[in-house]
Amino acid sequence: MPPSTAHRGATGSPWENGGPTVALVDGIPLFREGLAALVLRTPGLRWLGATDTPQGAVGFAERYRPDVVLLDSGLDPRNHLSSTLTAANPDAVVLVLVREAHRTTQYVATAMASGVHGVVPRTVEPPQLVDAIQAVFTSRRYMDPALARTVAAPRGRLIRGVDTDLQQLSRREFQVLQLIADGLENQAIAKILYVSVETVRTHVKSILRKLAARDRTHAVAVAFKAGVLLAPLLPEGTRTGT
Repeated sequence: MPPSTAHRGATGSPWENGGPTVALVDGIPLFREGLAALVLRTPGLRWLGATDTPQGAVGFAERYRPDVVLLDSGLDPRNHLSSTLTAANPDAVVLVLVREAHRTTQYVATAMASGVHGVVPRTVEPPQLVDAIQAVFTSRRYMDPALARTVAAPRGRLIRGVDTDLQQLSRREFQVLQLIADGLENQAIAKILYVSVETVRTHVKSILRKLAARDRTHAVAVAFKAGVLLAPLLPEGTRTGT
């Protein structure tokens, strides 16, 4: 979807005011309209536009290269899209709007480790969202206080009892490990992360060495035991026990 022209302010183009450009990836039309209005009336922010699908988000980011991408966690429950967006445009920062269902230690910690630059509750008040956008653009790191309380310990302390160097994985290695856990082979991982297959192989070797793992399956098992990988999604329609 091209940059929206439906929400330009009285001065004309949203590019005239200066400041970071903002884009949104969200499936709810009313939310997209509201966020556009908020950004356009905020001095120092520039509205680029919105898209409602992961596929549209990647194309949008590649073409228009927004400074800040706001991303609905409901469209990226496994952090694949955020990894792709940061790989496609390394200069952009990704701020995730976290739904209530994802306000867990595991989701927030995994998102931040996977390349997301900031997290805020999807229900955040408009002034706080503006503050978050400005903060994440300036420092490339932001965690809303409400979510910071959810993640009470830094990532390294989430792995008590596991004698590994898991906390020393780089951000890209962590992204590769999550994708391995989701069952992806090297070629698919390379496509998502915009790197060569050989680069993925190099990351895998480094992961195995740091985790003292025998193979990919063992590395994933170590990370799941540590509690820093998201569990596989249940097939649609699957019910869990009570």
